[in-house]
Amino acid sequence: MKILLTNDDGIYSEGIQILKKQLDNIAEVTVIAPDRERSTIGHAMTLRKPLRIRKVKINGDFWGFSLDGTPADCVIIGLLEIMKDEKPELIVSGINWGPNLGDDIIYSGTVSAAIEGAMRNIPSLAISIAGYEDFKFESAALFTKKIAANLMKNNLPSNLVLNINFPNIDYEKIKGVEITRHGKRVYQDEVKIIHDPQGTTHYWLGGELPEGDIEPDTDFEAIYNNKVSITPLSLDLTNYRMIPKVKDWTKKWNFK
Repeated sequence: MKILLTNDDGIYSEGIQILKKQLDNIAEVTVIAPDRERSTIGHAMTLRKPLRIRKVKINGDFWGFSLDGTPADCVIIGLLEIMKDEKPELIVSGINWGPNLGDDIIYSGTVSAAIEGAMRNIPSLAISIAGYEDFKFESAALFTKKIAANLMKNNLPSNLVLNINFPNIDYEKIKGVEITRHGKRVYQDEVKIIHDPQGTTHYWLGGELPEGDIEPDTDFEAIYNNKVSITPLSLDLTNYRMIPKVKDWTKKWNFK
């Protein structure tokens, strides 16, 4: 099995390095990841400048490719150039240091890389740890290896995207796996205004750590119960329930 491994935290992040060690046990892994952290960059692509690939060595040995682009760029370059002659059977994005729960998926470079893979007909996984410090990367990496190995025993649809979040606990303390829907994230954003010595006003986005509604069958509930959350995502963003209502609205519109 061949796996393309990427992330949004950058090629030198601990999460991707630990995950590669585990995936090397079940597959031939090719790493192509951003050359620096690109968190919350979403599905951005680089169209206004050329991209540069560099070979990265760790302890003197070739380890992977870095790209001065976004996570989505990494998947595109990986599929169309680096692995063009031997397409991967699976794309894995992560391990992200921090959760991608609920509405986080809209902002997430980690999830967007997986979505890019599915858009290009490669089943894809987005892997994140639902914590903010003392990350249990070894635990999540070991579990991800087992998930990937078991998944590949099935005839996977090419547009498969699984958003997987791990509780930030030791492997033996994980209480199982739940197939979930993504819940509602509650953000507590703030804008801080800063004036520099020249009198220029700057705006700094920040705030308290976000929370989430722990509703039944959601990713938030699974993490709260120390379970792995697996949420199948759809590339189709159509709100089908709203189609009849919007049709009714348009019947009353006047375009004259």
